[in-house]
Amino acid sequence: MTTPFPFTAVVGQDDLRLALLLNAVSPAVGGVLVRGEKGTAKSTAVRALSALLPEVAVVPGCRFSCDPASPDPACPDGPHETGPGTQRPARMVELPVGASEDRLVGALDIERALAEGVKAFEPGLLADAHRGILYVDEVNLLHDHLVDLLLDAAAMGASYVEREGVSVRHAARFLLVGTMNPEEGELRPQLLDRFGLTVEVAASREPDQRVEVVRRRLAYDDDPAGFTERWADEESSVRAHIIAARALLPSVRLGDGALRQIAATCAAFEVDGMRADIVMARTATALAAWAGRTDVLAEDVRQAALLALPHRRRRNPFDAPGLDENKLDDTLEEFAEQEQAPEDDDPGPDGPDGPGGGGGQSPEDDSDGPQGGDTGAQPEAGEGGQPQNSGEQQPVRASEPFRTKALSVPGIGEGAAGRRSRARTEHGRTTGARRPQGALTKLHLAATVQAAAPHQLARGRAGRGLVVRRDDLRQATREGREGNLVLFVVDASGSMAARQRMSAVKGAVLSLLLDAYQRRDKVGLVTFRGSSADVALPPTSSVDAAAVRLESLPTGGRTPLAAGLLKARDVLRVERLRDPARRALVVVVTDGRATGGPEPVALAGRAARLFAADGVASVVVDCESGPVRLGLAGQLAGELEGTAVTLDELRADSIAGLVKDVQRRAA
Repeated sequence: MTTPFPFTAVVGQDDLRLALLLNAVSPAVGGVLVRGEKGTAKSTAVRALSALLPEVAVVPGCRFSCDPASPDPACPDGPHETGPGTQRPARMVELPVGASEDRLVGALDIERALAEGVKAFEPGLLADAHRGILYVDEVNLLHDHLVDLLLDAAAMGASYVEREGVSVRHAARFLLVGTMNPEEGELRPQLLDRFGLTVEVAASREPDQRVEVVRRRLAYDDDPAGFTERWADEESSVRAHIIAARALLPSVRLGDGALRQIAATCAAFEVDGMRADIVMARTATALAAWAGRTDVLAEDVRQAALLALPHRRRRNPFDAPGLDENKLDDTLEEFAEQEQAPEDDDPGPDGPDGPGGGGGQSPEDDSDGPQGGDTGAQPEAGEGGQPQNSGEQQPVRASEPFRTKALSVPGIGEGAAGRRSRARTEHGRTTGARRPQGALTKLHLAATVQAAAPHQLARGRAGRGLVVRRDDLRQATREGREGNLVLFVVDASGSMAARQRMSAVKGAVLSLLLDAYQRRDKVGLVTFRGSSADVALPPTSSVDAAAVRLESLPTGGRTPLAAGLLKARDVLRVERLRDPARRALVVVVTDGRATGGPEPVALAGRAARLFAADGVASVVVDCESGPVRLGLAGQLAGELEGTAVTLDELRADSIAGLVKDVQRRAA
């Protein structure tokens, strides 16, 4: 849209607006991750922020936005002399989820570099975002290789493009802002920690506020320019507030007492590393500057903790974000002895005010968050489940998750980048060469030289250097890893629950879910019990959504094994139409019994053979226990042409014996 929705016209979402404004005051805070359901003004607020940022001075004609007061000595467009420069608005650059590596870091023309010795470099989005905002919508869906590039640029403040000995470096310091819907999957921990602050947003449940949201949105859609003009005074006021807070920021004093509170809070919530302490200190300082104060108060430290710590205390994707505010208050009070007197005498306001000032208000989900010291897996049923299970339709508690052995799909795929099965990818080890199909991206130098060598005499350059033409260029083929669709088919019948094994079964599935999250898979969940099978969760990238379904899984009744397998086959058929490149791995969790429907054993065998005929890779997790075992799960694995693994053997640290992977790995 040409005219962005005004930032000050956003209804509610105080914490979101406050987090964005604090980064506008102090970009060193490190950016914002906005988590929430769809339709909660996440993208609207982020796009509106760029209009509030002060203009930046740049070197005229520099494609890399060098500061004229201190230009980058290594700028590809340099060297530049210091001077007054020109002013331009701060940029907000959007990184599409499906962007290529060249679009992000820039494109180096390998052909001209080899043939002419010219560094012809076209800057990418990282160069465009330098000294501005880099916005990633649906950041949790970003491909791993792009995440790696973002991490490198965020850590070093520069972007490097290196190919076959030709390299280009340019500065890339930007404010990273991401939005995501947790239902679509979680974010890699490495990137999650790079965001300075995080905010949980949700739609208001107050009718009056919802009415105002609709009223403003309709007015904006009818006349964007007129609506924006009506909010011009408020926008100018906030812009002036940001400029004043930036000017005050160097004068803000972060005393030893506030530093002790910050350190104690980070230690109390057991966050990893020291980045949380640094981000909290910068956030508290920005809060004081935004409030017009030169001293950091305890309330600044408290608000900084609510914004900087929730995403850093998560131990796995199943932990709900949030902080125990009672524990936070106790920690701040315990370490508030030093420098408390001058802070009490400070006449400053109670907290940040003006548009976006959230004060001490916490993110909406914080009040329901887990206790600060709880680092266990969240999906364990504790509300309605009982430890015992006698076949009733009641959920049972899952045992603790563990590290599982690696399971993979046979062959070599071409699906989305991940960490499970072998695949042909743009990133990974070089396995060969081919003629380029389109633009050359990864040059195979040895193959190129071999292709050019026989033609040197005809080209009149024998003994006087190598002449390389376009037809000689060879593209490197690479092999890496892909993510798969892991479809869990879970037996929830009485034959499982009667032996009180469902807790161990849920723990095993929870462990496999955690493994699927770490390997960037999509997951689905089919359960069967009684007389039918149900799709508890259609294939999704949200592993924690699968964990929630698993938590409330009822048990009891007969074992319609055939129905479960046929339902899973239908799910895979539909998913192949939606995502044909993503290969499937079916994990059947059962003791192998079949008791539901007519001729249950024969019907289950026929269903399993259909799977084998489709060529679907499968693993059967054998849940049978006790001194006398029928071995039915092993028979099922044979009919599926898959592998059988016991619950004990599923553990990666098990000494019961080596587990064969689904694929027979080539040497």
